[in-house]
Amino acid sequence: MTDAAAPAARIRAQAGFESRTLLTNGEQLLVSLVLPALALIGLAVSSAPHLGAGRRIDLAVPGVLALAVVSTAFTGQAIATGFDRRYGVLRLLGTTPLGRSGLLFAKAIAVLAIVAAQTVVLAILGAIFGWHPDAGGIVIGVVLLLLGSWVWVSLALALAGVLRAEATLAVANLIWVLLAAFGGLLVPTDRLPGGLGSVVRLLPSGALGDGMRAALTGHDTSLVGPVLVLLVWGAIGSALVARFFRWSD
Repeated sequence: MTDAAAPAARIRAQAGFESRTLLTNGEQLLVSLVLPALALIGLAVSSAPHLGAGRRIDLAVPGVLALAVVSTAFTGQAIATGFDRRYGVLRLLGTTPLGRSGLLFAKAIAVLAIVAAQTVVLAILGAIFGWHPDAGGIVIGVVLLLLGSWVWVSLALALAGVLRAEATLAVANLIWVLLAAFGGLLVPTDRLPGGLGSVVRLLPSGALGDGMRAALTGHDTSLVGPVLVLLVWGAIGSALVARFFRWSD
């Protein structure tokens, strides 16, 4: 028998496996990169919906980056985790030297790696259409992406740890569609009809979308609210995972 690898090496190896799984899955790749890229192109070449004052591409790219985080950290991770739980993969890995905490860390690292890659790809695509982000807001934007990834991974695990895999697939995709259309990701919350914007502003989708636009356009005076909303939702999501997540059906 050989000794188990060091904890960091185990987590790194599992994170690499999780990343490769996400990148080689056609449906996951479609949701994580192709659809956000198509949304960016559509917003760049059209005049609707109205995104507010300022250069359209400068408002479109931050929203698409926020959408990409939701696609990978929530939709993709919820579906993958749901089917891993159904087929007993979570239960099996939880009994290995990797352990349950190591598996969760590996999933988080994999999400961050994918988010980083898709952010670079979408930023390059945005630059082709003339996107010029505010240089001072880039660091803040990165912090918001990290916060958003934490929030949406926790909500994904909470969903996948309670519902059956097929239900997780349906619910995660439905939520993605609703958030893309009305969740404050692509369209600023102040452009949503009626009192919807006031409600969506308190959701993690609206907070992430508005925060990214504020940071990357240089309007960072409105960032306190979005950051607080994300912190609250991150705490809620983490508490739900700790309380309700099940490792097997």
